[in-house]
This record gives sequence, structure tokens and C-alpha cells, in this order.
Amino acid sequence: MSYRVLGALACLLLAVWPVRAEDAFPNRPIRLVVPFATGGPSDIVARLLAPRMTAVLGQQIIVEARPGAGGVTGMDVVAKAPADGYTIGLGSAGGMAISPGLLPNMPYDTLRDFAPLTLAVLVPEPLIVPAARPWQSLADLIAAARARPGALNYASAGPGSMPHLAGELLKLAAGIDLTHIPYKGGAPLTLALVAGEADLGFADLPILLPHLKAGTLRALAFGGAERFPLLPEVPTFTELGLPSVKTNNWHGLFAPARTPEPVLTALHRAALRALEAPETQRVLNEQGAIPRPMSREAFAGFVREEVARWAEVIRTAGVKPD
Repeated sequence: MSYRVLGALACLLLAVWPVRAEDAFPNRPIRLVVPFATGGPSDIVARLLAPRMTAVLGQQIIVEARPGAGGVTGMDVVAKAPADGYTIGLGSAGGMAISPGLLPNMPYDTLRDFAPLTLAVLVPEPLIVPAARPWQSLADLIAAARARPGALNYASAGPGSMPHLAGELLKLAAGIDLTHIPYKGGAPLTLALVAGEADLGFADLPILLPHLKAGTLRALAFGGAERFPLLPEVPTFTELGLPSVKTNNWHGLFAPARTPEPVLTALHRAALRALEAPETQRVLNEQGAIPRPMSREAFAGFVREEVARWAEVIRTAGVKPD
């Protein structure tokens, strides 16, 4: 065989190799980075999805916790990983939409450094009060706050957290003055409300459900577009005349930017199959989360809107990082 023929064959192999490599995806385990501690809401969602995505892809999805900086540390690992589909992340509103408008030295750009795959779940953050407080409705609470400006306080999971910004949204929308009390996380926030140390607050529904069912906390309103099936008696802020108070947390899957299109398609297909499984939906709903699988394009638009919305809230409320 002549050198010319050998050279032509070599060029042909080089030309088709990337396509064949992508078509073969995946051929080794995939790392799913969770940017929060093991046992939290993100970890629960990831461990529900991992075995179902594994079944679709034929390769194991390994969940890896990389907590720190409100979700930023772990998602930075994803942003800087090789763009080959073997590292993906479960980003949340905090690390992907709130932190970019709050922190001056973000290590990544949410809109530039990631390829959005799909929204996984919405996590309602209702407005809650201790059961011992007299307010039975949002109107009661607003009237009390207006009667004594600054006297009522609201608990948060820390400066710049979703519960903090939700409280600021409520202040802006209702025209009331509340005093912010930051705690170090959702669990201390919830315990402070149960103990009556704070007058009101917002928190992820999964951590609140046991206390709402026990009657030690009372939910006054949801910030989503619809009532939550487990608590159908609780109205939305939109129903109550405050549509700008949108307080859903969320978790979604991201790959590094510039990941090849066939790889993104394979990951997206596996994620949708996992999220649409009846058992996945049942477990998530029971834990206070709403499955929301969507197209890659729709999720990219959702992320853009969230980044812009929270940046405006941070600017208008004058929120500063701790």
C-alpha cells in the first residue's frame, strides 16, 4: 500500500474519530457534583436521579459532594472540568443566580461557563410564622408590620441567602419594614422559628414539612405560580395580590460550556427519563419538591431570567455580602 493511500486513510480516521468518540459516550463513569453537604436537599435529588440516569446511559453516575460558599465551590469545579460530559453539576438558585449578583469576585460566569441541561426541581419557600403567633393570614401579618414598623423580625439562612432575599422581596412588595436576623443555615433558621425566637421567615419546604404537619409552624403563602398539592389550603402570593414575591428555590443540571452537542443530548435524555419516572416524581413530591424537567433551551432561558431577576432584587434592596 502506498504512502499516499496510508496518508489518506490516516486523515479519514482523524476526521471521523471525534464523531465516533462522541457517539460512544459514555464509556466510563460520570461524576455528578453536588455543591452542598451530604444529606441536604440537593444531595437527596442527586441520589434519586443518579441510579435512573445510570440505567439510561449504561455507565454509573457517581455523586460527589463539594460544599462551600453557598454552592459556588462545587459549581466552580464543574465550570473548570473538561468539557467532555464526564463531570456535571446540580446547581441551585443560590450558586447560579443569586451569587453572581451578590459576590464581587465570582470564579465563574453562570451564562458563559455552563451548558444548562434541565431544571430538575422547584423547591417552594413558603412564608411561615410560629404557631404561637396570632397571624392567621398574610393580611394579618402585613397589618401588624405596618402598625409597628421595624418591630417584627424575619429569620434567614444568612446574608444573601434565598430566605434573606425572599424577606426583602416581601418588604418591597408589601411596603413594610422588617428587621433581618441571619442564622447559619436553614436548620437553625427553622429551629429559631419553632422556638419563637423570630416572628416570620422563609425556608425550603422539605425542611419545614415535619413542623407544618406537627402544627408548630404555620404557612401563610407560597411564592410559586400554583398551590402545592401537599398543602392545598395555603394560597400563593399572586392570589393575595403580591405577584412579585416569587420565592421558589430550584436545582438544575449543568455541564461545562463547550461540551459537544451529542454528549449534551445524551445527558439531557437521561435526565428527562429519570425525572419523568413515576417513582421519582412521587418521592420528590412527598419531600416537598416539584419535578420540572424541560428542554435545554427552556432551561437556558429560565436561568437567564433568574440571574437578571435576583440581580435586580439585590440592587433594589441594597443587599450586601456578609
